[in-house]
Amino acid sequence: MSAIVVVGAQWGDEGKGKIVDVLTERADWVVRFQGGNNAGHTIVVDGVKTALSLLPSGILRPGVKCLLGAGVVLNPSVLIAEMERVRQAGADVSPERLFIDRDAHLVLDYHIATDKAREHARGAHRIGTTGRGIGPAYEDRSQRSGIRCADLLAPELMRDRIRAHVEEKNQILKHVLGSDMQVDFESVWERLSEEAGILAPYVSNGSKLVFDASRRGELVVFEGAQGVLLDQIHGTYPFVTSSSTIAGAALVGVGVGPQLISSVLGVAKAYTTRVGEGPFPTEMEPSVGDEIRARGHEFGTVTGRPRRCGWLDAVALRRAVRIGGIDNLVVTKLDVLTGLRTVKVCTGYYLRGVELDDLPALAHEYKQLEPRYEEFRGWNEDLSGARSLADLPAAVRELLQGISKLIDCPVSFASVGPGREATIPVDPPAVVRRYFGSAR
Repeated sequence: MSAIVVVGAQWGDEGKGKIVDVLTERADWVVRFQGGNNAGHTIVVDGVKTALSLLPSGILRPGVKCLLGAGVVLNPSVLIAEMERVRQAGADVSPERLFIDRDAHLVLDYHIATDKAREHARGAHRIGTTGRGIGPAYEDRSQRSGIRCADLLAPELMRDRIRAHVEEKNQILKHVLGSDMQVDFESVWERLSEEAGILAPYVSNGSKLVFDASRRGELVVFEGAQGVLLDQIHGTYPFVTSSSTIAGAALVGVGVGPQLISSVLGVAKAYTTRVGEGPFPTEMEPSVGDEIRARGHEFGTVTGRPRRCGWLDAVALRRAVRIGGIDNLVVTKLDVLTGLRTVKVCTGYYLRGVELDDLPALAHEYKQLEPRYEEFRGWNEDLSGARSLADLPAAVRELLQGISKLIDCPVSFASVGPGREATIPVDPPAVVRRYFGSAR
């Protein structure tokens, strides 16, 4: 049995989609295990950029089977539009190749309206939700009132349940959240009835598909969304996402046991970014952060929001390695740092004069942190043509070695550009090497 989990080791947007795409050269399956269309992955193949928010990143590899696992919440309208866009680009999105777990839950209009109204009601205390309805959909799942993909197989049986949900949410919108938004049941039902006919052939028993594939010796990649530091339980609460983003969530989100997992690959940028609200101890001063944002095209794939930029945070990375189960790391976007005289890495924090060995427990304490930095020498060489470790300047290799030492985790790949070919093996473990071939 062989499966690897790919997770973000920061606050998301680390380049997971590209890495999953690279690893699927020999993989048989890519399985998305949590999140919804609040997360975006961008993949560049032969210079053509494709943005995905729900479809697994393996969808652009012919022959690779893709599954949206039970831990995903999916908006049917968004998924169907994305399927059509990818189909027009030449990818096969037939039911023989794309599967949707029957236990995945749906995001419907009343979830989106609730999400937006609740964030507006928070005012200055907003948490930076994307307003895509992800949190309210997970709430309905935990309250045992959600609509599952299995319900698409018998749509008439969910009509009355959805009507009741719409009535309830409209009452909450008006009388609890003080919103003028109201959801029209007939519009929701008419659209969902059409979408059920489109998506029903894709609904499958995902857990059994993955288990049987593993028993046959097929190679499986579990693809996470967002990043470990946004984990609902272990992240920088309350500025977190609505699902668990650590490697252990792959087991729950797909419905398989831990014996399937052979390796956990974490992905981190050579610097750090964060979207929306929330603590960010190593955030750069605007003059540097604005330059990095422009160079790195740091704008949300789904929302288009500008990302806040900061220096690499080894303290946060060590936490991600620990709680995420990460046994090897990919460092991306090294090319963005070209031209800086020095590259800073946060190695520790002080809180009111006391040194911390982990992130603080309380959100208000982040503003009081004093980061301690180690400086690495910068480089001016263009990295875009590097295709092996030997092609990288000595300063880049020193930085990679320094990161590995600071977080006590080996670096397996270095990325110097958006394309597949710009992913350089450094020291990937044998189980990971099985997943990629001659191209990388």
